[in-house]
Amino acid sequence: MDDRVDEYLASLEEPKASTLAQLRKTILELVPDADECISYGMPAYKVGGKTIAGFAAFKNHLSYLPHSGSVLDKLTDELAGYEATKGSLHFAVNESLPRPLVAALLRTRMAEAGLSSGPADSH
Repeated sequence: MDDRVDEYLASLEEPKASTLAQLRKTILELVPDADECISYGMPAYKVGGKTIAGFAAFKNHLSYLPHSGSVLDKLTDELAGYEATKGSLHFAVNESLPRPLVAALLRTRMAEAGLSSGPADSH
């Protein structure tokens, strides 16, 4: 784990910090070989040198960042009920993304990046 991500999370107020800490844990459990770093001032995860995920806290929401403009379009059914832009999925500051959704996001991004099929975990 990257100390800079620890610092990023420590700089946030609750419940943002614990919600994003849970997302961090889920990403690292699903893709244990991911390299954790800071990219554009936000926590990010790389596999094979390619950024596959990231997250950030904003004033009124949290964002999951697939680091691709097409991942979210491929998961419209799974993302029903969430707000999104082309490059970010917004979610509540006090409710982490469900593990199966994170797995689907990672799987889609990793396939798009030409990496392994990604996490098979869906529970």
